[in-house]
Amino acid sequence: MFFTRLPLWKWVSVDKEYFKRIVHLWSFTGWFTALVMILVFGISIRFFPLHIAVILAIAARVILTGGLHEDGFADFCDAFGCFADKQRTLDIMKDSHIGTYGVIGLALYFLLLTFTLCSLPMLFIPSAFCADPFCKFVSSNIINVLPYARNEQTAKNKLVYDKMNAKEWIVSLVFGCMPLALLPSASLLWAVLTPIIVAAVLFHFMNKRINGYTGDCCGATFIICELSFYMTLLAIVYA
Repeated sequence: MFFTRLPLWKWVSVDKEYFKRIVHLWSFTGWFTALVMILVFGISIRFFPLHIAVILAIAARVILTGGLHEDGFADFCDAFGCFADKQRTLDIMKDSHIGTYGVIGLALYFLLLTFTLCSLPMLFIPSAFCADPFCKFVSSNIINVLPYARNEQTAKNKLVYDKMNAKEWIVSLVFGCMPLALLPSASLLWAVLTPIIVAAVLFHFMNKRINGYTGDCCGATFIICELSFYMTLLAIVYA
């Protein structure tokens, strides 16, 4: 209901308080969104060239999630690209309009993601199923590391996530890391280090700029971490 655009709200009513403790299930949702990508890719590759199949797979996930993470990434690029003060940065992220940095960021992201995945045709299925859940696990730790930069009244969705307890963190870890067993070579596991390092750098950067995180920061962290995972896989393969 929260991480996809599936109209589950038509059949199930969930109290707002439960949404404060859903971030640990983000990596589990990654299984579903990754499988949709893989399914679309598997069907498309039978009828279209590789690059078309990859683009259709990426588009399928964007449609499924409603561009939730990409929207956050664009807002993040606009806000942090201008090097404004904390309040101005927060105001830009809340603005529904997209600016130059957001457009450039999305263009570069989709170009790099498409060409990287096109360069990993034999690894598309295992890497897609690993990257999505694992990078969502890594990104979800933002709520444990940083405070929320706004308050509940000024938040976009009027919601502030609670930090994970030990049990929730383990659940997130398990769902995020289990798919890594599908990687065909142990050497490819080195790719998990890059998203962890990237997330740590981003968390430090966010803390310096706005003394915390926002929902857009969550989406941006996932987008950047996942791309870094794929690019590291490609670097390992080419090496």
